[in-house]
Amino acid sequence: MTNEGSTPSVEGGTVLCFLNEVAGGRKLLKTVRDRVEAGAEKVAIVAPQNQPMAGQIVDRAELAEAAHSRIEVTQLVFREFGIEAEIAVMDPDPLLALDDAIRAWEPAEVLLSCLTESRYGLMRRDLVEWAGREFEGVAITHIPVRIDDDAVRWDVTHTLVVATQTVASGDLIGRLKGRALEAPHRYTFICPRSGQLSREEVCERLARTLAEMYRADIDATGQPMSPAPFAAVQNAIAHYRVDEVLIATLVGEQSVWLDEGLIDRVKEITDKPVEHVEAGDDVATPQARPAEGAVS
Repeated sequence: MTNEGSTPSVEGGTVLCFLNEVAGGRKLLKTVRDRVEAGAEKVAIVAPQNQPMAGQIVDRAELAEAAHSRIEVTQLVFREFGIEAEIAVMDPDPLLALDDAIRAWEPAEVLLSCLTESRYGLMRRDLVEWAGREFEGVAITHIPVRIDDDAVRWDVTHTLVVATQTVASGDLIGRLKGRALEAPHRYTFICPRSGQLSREEVCERLARTLAEMYRADIDATGQPMSPAPFAAVQNAIAHYRVDEVLIATLVGEQSVWLDEGLIDRVKEITDKPVEHVEAGDDVATPQARPAEGAVS
């Protein structure tokens, strides 16, 4: 198994991104860009149809949809940086899914995007260690979902951003960038179902926002979410490190979230600051693609 600092030989080969938690990730993007620059010919993104970390989804169709959203958002983020990737949803069991993906793509390297402590199966096997032992001929590189340095840096504010129709608003993106300029921030975006936006539209908007965060060297991940807004926030607070919650709704519009008392309900389940902001429904225009090496 390789570590983040080493670069296996990928020239002419395939880099397989295995997403087991959420979409995106600045370190994942940077690593993929490095591998493409090193001569990787193909990039593939796969995810098991398992329960997303903050999901509580029980319907099989919703599990498949959640997995597809994870890989589609990541594919769209890569595309913002000029990288095309194949995508596929795999078996619900992460161990079988990884085995099937490696057999199908025969990658030169697997980028395993998951928590350091991810454990699965009856024996509670460590996914990273298991993969390193099971696939001796394949380079396995662990890309932590939560950056280890973040976990011990108390100067970093972890903000849970709850936004769907406004997630790609230029106004909201500007505010988040501004906060990150004032003090280090790390953003986790969740996008509960809202209004008439399709899953594909939500994925596209979330990918646009994640790409804008990465261009500004801001760490962020996220996922469209199937549960109702309060359940989605409740699950996220239980599973992610959260220092503050920011809930964004459309300016000048009647908000179902507000009508249902979402702000007050969230305040009842956390002692962290909960802020409501209004943002426009404009979708931010992508910036010009940065020069090679601009994402670090």
